Amino acid sequence: MIAVLGSVWLACGKGFIMRFSERMGKKKVRCELQVESMDGDLRNGLWNVLYVQMLSQIKAYSYSSVDDYWRPVLKFLWHEFFKLPIDEIPLGSAYQVQIYVKDWFFKAEWYEVYDLLEFVAKLGNPINAKKYKSGCNDVLERELSAYRFVGDEIAPITDKVETDEIEEALETAGRHRFKGVRAHLENALGKLSDRKNPDYRNSIKESISAVESLCIIISKDSKATLGQALKLINEKIGLHEALKKGFSSIYGYTSEEGGIRHAMIEDNPCDFDDAKYMLVSCSAFVNYLIMKANKAGLIK
Repeated sequence: MIAVLGSVWLACGKGFIMRFSERMGKKKVRCELQVESMDGDLRNGLWNVLYVQMLSQIKAYSYSSVDDYWRPVLKFLWHEFFKLPIDEIPLGSAYQVQIYVKDWFFKAEWYEVYDLLEFVAKLGNPINAKKYKSGCNDVLERELSAYRFVGDEIAPITDKVETDEIEEALETAGRHRFKGVRAHLENALGKLSDRKNPDYRNSIKESISAVESLCIIISKDSKATLGQALKLINEKIGLHEALKKGFSSIYGYTSEEGGIRHAMIEDNPCDFDDAKYMLVSCSAFVNYLIMKANKAGLIK
């Protein structure tokens, strides 16, 4: 019995706490990922985060009306996301603003809810993006959503190790001001996480381009191919031979005849697993190369 419960616990995520009714088998335990759906518990939890981290704050900063602190944010939300006339925003009452957003939130399709959550994460001040995204991820994990915030994107990546690898690559590339590397990783993640029109082929291209960009920076040879750059880097910092061969092989897969970098061929499709693997692998390699280059004094 204990082993069974332990398996259920692992399957259902670290935030899961079994209730009496579930232990007694009176209520079914959810152990399936919510991929193209959003049940009441998940929607309610995400609403609570949105309310606490954003909408309730509007009231906190307002007395008789929505003041100047929030007006620009709401106008941007109405204009860019809801695409409604901004002169119809109920600025005379923070409560009416909350009512409108809540009504939309609970009627929207599951993917539209994620669109809104993602949009809010990118608003900047006065939203505390770190707390907001952390709160969303807690709910997403607890309710077994197949999605998580990674950076400012909601992506279909549920393994924490994989998510952390991508997050670290984005943060490290940004910290070292490798704008091109970070841009390629963000583009790869964006194309992978597009819930309506995912572009797996170009996501893979962007992932490998992030590594190419970093290799060119470290090798200081703007004309070098990835294979040539790896040889130059190996001379400077030393790469594990198996690791170098492994990544060269991956690069070969993306460059060979019929590969990712050639014209799209119908009988050679890419799927989510391909794109996800490449993004995680390239993120890990970016982290590895930056760490090795930093230790060798090749980058600041």
